[in-house]
Amino acid sequence: MMIRRSISSSKASLVLFLCQMISALDVPLDLSQPPTITQQSPKDYIVDPRENIVIQCEAKGKPPPSFSWTRNGTHFDIDKDAQVTMKPNSGTLVINIMNGGKAEAYEGVYQCTARNERGAAISNNIVIRPSRSPLWTKEKLEPNQVREGDSLVLHCRPPVGLPPPIIFWMDNAFQRLPQSERVSQGLNGDLYFSNVQPEDTREDYICYARFNHTQTIQQKQPISVKVLSMDSLNDTIAANLSDTDIYGAKPVTERQPVLLTPTGSTSTKVELRGNVLLLECIAAGLPTPVIRWIKEGGELPANRTFFENFKKTLKIVDVSEADSGNYKCIARNILGSVHHVISVTVKGNAKIILDTILNLVLSPGEDGTLICRANGNPKPNISWLANGVPIAIAPEDPSRKVDGDTIIFSHVQERSSAVYQCNASNEYGYLLANAFVNVLAEPPRILTPPNKLYQVIADSPALLHCAYFGSPKPEIEWFKGVKGSILHGNEYVFHDNGTLEIPVAQKDSSGTYTCVARNELGKIQNEVQLEVKDPTMIIKQPEYKVIQRYGQVSFECIIKHDSTLLPTVIWLKDNDELPDDERFLVGKDNLTIMNVTDKDDGTYTCIVNTTLDSVSASAVLTVVARPNPPFDLELTGQLERSIELSWIPGDENNSPI
Repeated sequence: MMIRRSISSSKASLVLFLCQMISALDVPLDLSQPPTITQQSPKDYIVDPRENIVIQCEAKGKPPPSFSWTRNGTHFDIDKDAQVTMKPNSGTLVINIMNGGKAEAYEGVYQCTARNERGAAISNNIVIRPSRSPLWTKEKLEPNQVREGDSLVLHCRPPVGLPPPIIFWMDNAFQRLPQSERVSQGLNGDLYFSNVQPEDTREDYICYARFNHTQTIQQKQPISVKVLSMDSLNDTIAANLSDTDIYGAKPVTERQPVLLTPTGSTSTKVELRGNVLLLECIAAGLPTPVIRWIKEGGELPANRTFFENFKKTLKIVDVSEADSGNYKCIARNILGSVHHVISVTVKGNAKIILDTILNLVLSPGEDGTLICRANGNPKPNISWLANGVPIAIAPEDPSRKVDGDTIIFSHVQERSSAVYQCNASNEYGYLLANAFVNVLAEPPRILTPPNKLYQVIADSPALLHCAYFGSPKPEIEWFKGVKGSILHGNEYVFHDNGTLEIPVAQKDSSGTYTCVARNELGKIQNEVQLEVKDPTMIIKQPEYKVIQRYGQVSFECIIKHDSTLLPTVIWLKDNDELPDDERFLVGKDNLTIMNVTDKDDGTYTCIVNTTLDSVSASAVLTVVARPNPPFDLELTGQLERSIELSWIPGDENNSPI
């Protein structure tokens, strides 16, 4: 988008504004224009190490830009690497991994530059990282022997992957292990038992890690768990003691809750604005503890709060600074309770991608301003670059003055054309925006085709376009008629883009209109035609009808329209197409239904369309007939002088008795 006065663009989280102090114009494609990046790969780009790496960089400009790349801050000479090619007429790199290259060798930070004689635009820093799915380290796993009622944690400890793997627990038969309030998987992938029961005994607790990027699944060695019940403990003790010894294991005792995770009484958590907040509490105890969550001094956000994993996980989506505070989880059973307080801080971030790149067009001698505003927590730092070079070491431009988040241009010349980059960054990331300054001296052009015909219906708005370009910005005037005077007054609206609006066009508004664009370098004009048509009207509308079954009925729809417009008439029944039935006869100005049946009951609508307007009218058809006789007659309660007769009424057929 090209800009000629004041426009701003905003995004949530870290918000970047690039303001240009001129009004909106589109620069014709044949004029010189600095480069604009139109497509690029994401900042954090995880690639499949088995496939070719494609790093996108597309840009437009006049003349078409040339492309170059840096890798880890230094020039990347693709001509010296047989595995790397650049697509024709593009800056997109293709790194050939499928023909012998190794993805790990191309890990790094890449940046694309698109350059022509008017300036240079740069991409974000694109961090290339191959996804990884390493194997589990070999470890000796001792069998777990646990007394009935005790707590237990089976550690998964998956290998570090990129991105992190998805964890789940299964048995040797590849069946998911059942989970409940008593047994569940934590956010770290470990399997927690609030208390073990004899049915937990098995030798095939297996932790699996799924790496989606490489479509692989790794598994840990099976873990064995043996639950020692009180009966088996007593038998063991009895076998090892004499008859005179006093023996006997204590029965399974109930225990009050103890937190397995997190440990201690307090902890802290920092989350970024817009992300998902996950808090977890898992407790041991017998009976199995129940978890409850509260926010101290406030309420949990009703529409953004979810409880997962049997209420052991508190999930709040799209968090903001207002969600900061102390969150308390309480684990309770019949013997008591334990709690943990998590102090949550929500901070701003800089993970924003701009949808629109704004640019500045000036003519020689004009002044202009670029303003870069950024909001975030912590407050972002602002730095400027010119053609991809920090502005402090860029070639000097006497027309340019940098004042913090503002660049002021005074009496620019054609050599002042350049692409400027605003970099807003804090500890959580950065946002980079390109905005070019294009200095042009161009006489006016009118981009709307000549002698364009506009047709509107009387009493509706008419919009006559006059898209234009020029530098300096042309003044626009409108005239009516060959020798008409300049248009002005409340009956017209003059838009900044050159469009003339007639809010309520009348028949006498028809005619030839001339748009004139002028600046100090020249003048040009363009004529357009306006025709104002009479509105389409239904002068005889269909009327409500009551008709006997098997009779014939007609609905009229007589219209009046502008003689230059060709109307089409369609009929609907209950807002749907007419039934495909030869009994329905559509005439020039009526609809006739032969041999009417009960199914023909409904609302019939006549719709008249022209290329400029549409009108409709509706009427209801009610089909009547003699009421049906009653049925299922029954005599009951017969006495000496009375009897009770009951029946089910027949259909009234719209003719109640």
